[in-house]
Amino acid sequence: MKRPLVIVLLALAIPSLAFGQAQPPKPGPEVQKLAYFLGTWKGEGEIKASPFGPAGKFSGTESCEWFAGGFHVVCRIESTGPEGRMTELEILAYDAEAKAYTYYSISSRGWSDTSKGSLTGNTWTWVWDDRVAGKPAKFRETVEQLSPTSDTFKTEYSVASGPWTVFLEGKSTKVK
Repeated sequence: MKRPLVIVLLALAIPSLAFGQAQPPKPGPEVQKLAYFLGTWKGEGEIKASPFGPAGKFSGTESCEWFAGGFHVVCRIESTGPEGRMTELEILAYDAEAKAYTYYSISSRGWSDTSKGSLTGNTWTWVWDDRVAGKPAKFRETVEQLSPTSDTFKTEYSVASGPWTVFLEGKSTKVK
């Protein structure tokens, strides 16, 4: 009867013995590029009328910090727009195997997003698939770093391989 317990204990102990003397992993240079998003940012912009809601102005605050271990950036966002207040939780990371940045988001409105990203020069590009009015759609968000403390951003969508349509544009400034 003790044999299964011994097997479980060995299964738990062997990785500890094998890796016990190894140093914890350190974030690589790709992860360090996420440091751009750290701090508190104030953003504002305009939402265009779309299948997602009415047109109008929006504003918000985003606070981002490293998660324990330094591999992920966690951001909390509070914003107000044409449909009222919303809060979000975002996690930014780098997937070394896929050689791509990743973005996970949940909101107080019940939706969640996952996207892949890249950084070319000073421009972050995030892409994901979804649906618009029941049709397959691609989404693209670009964030252009104007300086270490300011950027512009734009979110677009393309339904059924059609033209890209901008539905959100704005700018952000890091608060000192």
